[in-house]
Amino acid sequence: MFAGIDEVEWASMEHAYGPADDVPGLLRGLASADPAEREGALDGMYGAVHHQGDVYACTLACIPFLFELVADPGIQDRGSIVELLTSIGGIDLDEDDEEELDEEEIEGAANYAMAAAAVTAGAGVFFELIADEDPGVRLAAPLALATLHGHPVRVLALLRERLPVEPDEEVRLALVEAAGRVALRHRPLAGQAADWLSRLAAESYAPGLRLAALAQLARCAPEALPGDVVQVVAGLLRRLRATPAGGADGADPVLTAGPGDDPGPATDAAEERGAPVTLVGQLRALSAAESAGRTAPWTADLLRTLHVGLDDRVTDRTALLTDQLRSPDLRQRIDAVRMSAGLIRAWRGSYEELVRLVGEQLASPEPKLAEAASHVLEELFGLAAPAADALAARVAADPGAWVKEWASGPPGLGSTVKALARLGDARALPALAAALERPEVPHDVGFAIGHLGAAAAPLAGVLRRRLAEIALDEGTYDRANPLLFGLTALRAGEAAPEVLRVLRGAPEYRGEWLRTSALRALGSFGSAAHCAVPELRALIRRPGTAAATEAAQALWAVDGDAEAVLPVLIEGLRAEHAHERRSAVTALGGLGARAEATAPRLRALLSHDELWLRVDAAIALWEVSGRTEESVPVMLAAWEKNRHVRVRVAECLARMGAAGAGSDAAHVLRAELASVRRHNAMDGGYGSHDTYEDEKLLALCRRALPGNTGKGPTT
Repeated sequence: MFAGIDEVEWASMEHAYGPADDVPGLLRGLASADPAEREGALDGMYGAVHHQGDVYACTLACIPFLFELVADPGIQDRGSIVELLTSIGGIDLDEDDEEELDEEEIEGAANYAMAAAAVTAGAGVFFELIADEDPGVRLAAPLALATLHGHPVRVLALLRERLPVEPDEEVRLALVEAAGRVALRHRPLAGQAADWLSRLAAESYAPGLRLAALAQLARCAPEALPGDVVQVVAGLLRRLRATPAGGADGADPVLTAGPGDDPGPATDAAEERGAPVTLVGQLRALSAAESAGRTAPWTADLLRTLHVGLDDRVTDRTALLTDQLRSPDLRQRIDAVRMSAGLIRAWRGSYEELVRLVGEQLASPEPKLAEAASHVLEELFGLAAPAADALAARVAADPGAWVKEWASGPPGLGSTVKALARLGDARALPALAAALERPEVPHDVGFAIGHLGAAAAPLAGVLRRRLAEIALDEGTYDRANPLLFGLTALRAGEAAPEVLRVLRGAPEYRGEWLRTSALRALGSFGSAAHCAVPELRALIRRPGTAAATEAAQALWAVDGDAEAVLPVLIEGLRAEHAHERRSAVTALGGLGARAEATAPRLRALLSHDELWLRVDAAIALWEVSGRTEESVPVMLAAWEKNRHVRVRVAECLARMGAAGAGSDAAHVLRAELASVRRHNAMDGGYGSHDTYEDEKLLALCRRALPGNTGKGPTT
């Protein structure tokens, strides 16, 4: 074995962490009889040689030796090596990807192409592995064939032939998944694959296999799903829950469990490995812990696949999750809570009943379920209203969870407290009051107070007291900012002396950030902060700085002296950084007609390279001039170019009433309201405020559409 491995110039190559001269040792480690050594070698392959999916010259050089390992029946854990080969050779670069490559990425793209060619050339070996004695190999081989083999008709035929004689349940599911992969990669075969999957979804087969077939139909041929797919899936889940572990309720005799289902060897191997010390081992342990005790641990994956395939069929997906949340199976409810988060985060719909059921999980004695539910509700803001009583009950029953301590970093509010506060529910007040009395105030308490609004007015006194107690040193910003944010939200003008103290004594470290927070607090107080006017006038004597712009904005809010602040804000338009210019632009818009003389300067910014600055300038130009004809086209162009600017634009359109019947703005707003997908939904990522921002956008679009409401107040 490994003939010629020492003739490869490994030292001349590199992987993610330097010279690749350790690669021969990793390859030999994959062939070791010691499970720990094999695991460490596999970890090294993924961590360095195939780091985050990258393909290096040394990765290419490994391919022949990996195939040699896979073909040797004496090697253990070959299924993991099949998966590694599938990952190395399975990266597709379509034409759009290739057009976006820069010079530094061209070499990497060439490596991907060579890896795909090399692994595909050897993919015939996977045909032999489909009937291997090792269930782990049989589990990995179908997806390898579907991903890598160049003759999909032959692959699909083999999958169909193998299914009736395959004894292992998970392998049978892998065969079905591979058929879906073939259909997705080779669309001319989608109809043929869908016909087979539809037959597997019929009543004569075991519930797990039927569920797998429905999941793959949703991926590759959703039009072939039965009209009552929700009822069918719900029935299958009930049957799976009623099936004893290892049972085969309703199974076709040729599909019943066989020797390959015996968990003994896997258990022995796990014990032999001991505590995991590698990333691969840790992931394996997490997977095992997640699956422990489940009758059908693969159900969650199948349901996730089904949901992804159902895509924008929000009503069906909501009904399915509602059924899952009523399941007596705790694990299934945990899965449903997590999937509910993904659905609501990406798609618009009617979620009242779903959210109410998520709220019911807060009372579960299972910590994982209650915690999962609280995290989902935390992200929903106003949409969490159907769960308000459940949240309030949980908050009242568990004071120990009001604040979350972290090993590093400041404490934060617990999920249930944040969720309740984000509803504007006054039942969060006791938790917030207690948080404000802690030696270290949670970093996010000010944001929670902001969502409570006037209901949090009783907290103004303690906010003021805690701010007065803060020492003015290098840690002032971290301690003061949550308090300043809360006072700003409450417009608590009685706290002006305490805020002024912080403004005057801001230390050098993070001093600019601290002054900005203090100035915004003073500005929110309006005339109640008149004691700060001398300080504000002193700060605006340094025009062109961020502090001067913030001070000018605060001075206008407190004293209304347009003559004093206009020169400062005009100078701010020439600031070096775009975000500082944006601050000046926004402040000028706040002056309204008093800043009309700056219209030419704002108009000049409508063609600036920075999109957000263009939008702010367009809004400010309307605010100072009252004319829409120049501003609206700029805002609508930005709307199409960057979806994240839409809330800002919609806020302005709602104020200016520019969405009259037949207008371009009305067309854009109606198109947004007609979309089922949230405007900021991302594949593979999300932000904690995404749902909140999208719901805000929808509300603004509706407000802007009824007709011309006239220009709103500018101060």
